[in-house]
Amino acid sequence: MKKTRYKVTVAYDGTHFSGYQVQPNARTVQGELEKALIKIAKGENIRVHGAGRTDAGVHARGQVIHFDLPFYIHPKGLLTGLNTSTPEDVTIVDVEEAEADFHARYLAKGKMYTYRVDNSRFADPFKRLYAYHHRYPMERKRVEKALKHMEGTHDFTSFASTHSDKEDKVRTIYQARVSVDEETNEWLFTFVGNGFLYNMIRILMGTLLEVADGRREADDIPSIIEAKDRESAGLTLSPVGLCMEKVYYEGQEMPGTLKEDHHD
Repeated sequence: MKKTRYKVTVAYDGTHFSGYQVQPNARTVQGELEKALIKIAKGENIRVHGAGRTDAGVHARGQVIHFDLPFYIHPKGLLTGLNTSTPEDVTIVDVEEAEADFHARYLAKGKMYTYRVDNSRFADPFKRLYAYHHRYPMERKRVEKALKHMEGTHDFTSFASTHSDKEDKVRTIYQARVSVDEETNEWLFTFVGNGFLYNMIRILMGTLLEVADGRREADDIPSIIEAKDRESAGLTLSPVGLCMEKVYYEGQEMPGTLKEDHHD
């Protein structure tokens, strides 16, 4: 029986999930997706593969998954069917038929994450699940200087959780940026890279906030990277401000990367 592979983009609010990956006795994004697919596949278990494993509390606007169905359903019909079967904190954004060898994780060439910081004196209750509250004055120029040091290819051991299972901790950050909404005091940090280590962005952010409010210098970043020691970097910030925005595949241009020359 010929199976059909689908590539699906998913958005979710990570607040009430124990993370993306299936685990016993816990509510997970993968678990909810597989539950929805059982209904669609008439009782057959369908395994879902994600581009990345987000932690408890981390959100996504553009997580990409793939799975195989034992029969063909038109992508539009599957989009509707999945959205009627998933809980309210999960939305299927897009469904497309994929090549039989497409793999959401192994073929991903990069990801974009954002991290939101609420820099108001008092926390906005309507942002508390989606932005980390930091009430101390922050200086944008210092932050931008620190972000420049983070761009490029480095061994990010200092910015990886000690529980990281990856031996090779060399990663490339193509773009590290910040934008500030003066009216709402919301700072939006954007990171585009070829891959991120366990807790890497949350540790980068913990360090950046120390630079932002003057507890560290922006020029400390290169020596923190060189140290290859988790103790030398800042705290691991809360997951609430973190969101997986986009996963990039072949043919999609990533911000911060140079356009490749195309020869006929």
